Amino acid sequence: MLNNIGPAGLLLIAIVVLVLFGRGKIAGLMGEVGKGITAFKRGVKDSTSEIENASTSASEDGTAARDVTPRAERDNA
Repeated sequence: MLNNIGPAGLLLIAIVVLVLFGRGKIAGLMGEVGKGITAFKRGVKDSTSEIENASTSASEDGTAARDVTPRAERDNA
C-alpha cells in the first residue's frame, strides 16, 4: 500500500496535515521531537562514559575480569 506513494502523494499528505493541525502545532511538535532526540543522545553518551569509567576504575582496583582459560586451550577459541 505504501509502496505506491510518490512525491505528489507525499505533498498532498503534508498539505492535509498542515491544514488539520496548523503551523503552530506542527512547529511545537517538531521542537519537542528535537528535544527528545537530544535527550536520548545525551543519555546514550552519559551511559557509555559511565560504563567506560566503571571498567577503567575496575582495572585500576585490580577487580577487573581475568582470563582463567588454560594456556593450551586459549588458541582453540
